[in-house]
Amino acid sequence: MRRILVLTHTGRNDALLAAVDTCSRLRDAGLIPVMRRLEMQAVRNTAEGEDLEVEILDEDTSLENIDLGVVLGGDGSVLRAAELVRNAGVPLLGVNLGHVGFLAESERTALQETVQWIVESRFTVEERMTIDVQVWLDNRRIAHTWALNEAAIEKANRERMIEVVMEVDGRPLSTFGCDGVVMATPTGSTAYAFSAGGPVVWPEVEALVMVPISAHALFAKPLVVAPTSVLAIEILTRTDAGAVLWCDGRRSIELPPGARIEVTRSTKPVRLARVNQTPFSERLVNKFELPIHGWRGPVEPGERETATTALPVITPAMQVIEPRHHAPKPEPETLADKDHRRQL
Repeated sequence: MRRILVLTHTGRNDALLAAVDTCSRLRDAGLIPVMRRLEMQAVRNTAEGEDLEVEILDEDTSLENIDLGVVLGGDGSVLRAAELVRNAGVPLLGVNLGHVGFLAESERTALQETVQWIVESRFTVEERMTIDVQVWLDNRRIAHTWALNEAAIEKANRERMIEVVMEVDGRPLSTFGCDGVVMATPTGSTAYAFSAGGPVVWPEVEALVMVPISAHALFAKPLVVAPTSVLAIEILTRTDAGAVLWCDGRRSIELPPGARIEVTRSTKPVRLARVNQTPFSERLVNKFELPIHGWRGPVEPGERETATTALPVITPAMQVIEPRHHAPKPEPETLADKDHRRQL
């Protein structure tokens, strides 16, 4: 029988009730719901979940036996779930109970339909790029982690900015003071990097993004580089201002002056399940509630009509504009020219 891992936000009552509803529907459809013990206990503390029947992860079964993970919550819940299942390659399907929920695939109001899609295996799986993050100090690696959204370097003290050097592929680009720098994946381009003024990158695009935060510099623009590039930020020792590295807003490490942070594409992606095959542009409009009133859309080939009367197209004669040149300088006279004029 297929096993479905149900992950929920234990600090929200609506998320616990959604977990009860999801597990009950999965059980009625002949699937086996699986939960972690801590989350299962939180669900059973509610009146609706007292008699909930589920298997316990790492006790009754393991991640290798899980067909799909259902995440009930916001983007933070999806990021937390990604930490759990990334190495096992279990795809995640998010049900948004938060605000924007860019990583979520469906909404709470469509939970019944979502469960039915899971039962019928009517979903596809896409792989989202992740980044490998290393921190070096005095030629010694002091930290190694990863991120699905971004690795964000932030100043440790509110009143003091940090001095950094921005580097791509082993070559320095610029030095400036700033509040921080965000290095993001296409998935993370709509998260912290977006708030810092970075570009929105479609998930199908393979690229890395670097976005300075409140930089005091003339050249401090967001950069979009190849996925094979190596991004690096060095914390300068001009001042004693320290920084903090945050990965996906969950894992952090203090960065002393002199620290170097390197970001590369990771070989292990995060797998996300898709049930709605809507274009990313439509998801962008829906999540950010962008105004699109007045849009008519492209004319379909079958609906295009030709003009009844062919109108002559009058075009002026083509003109070629040559660049301006200075008048050529006269060639210097030679002795032979001067003797020739004397003879005349």
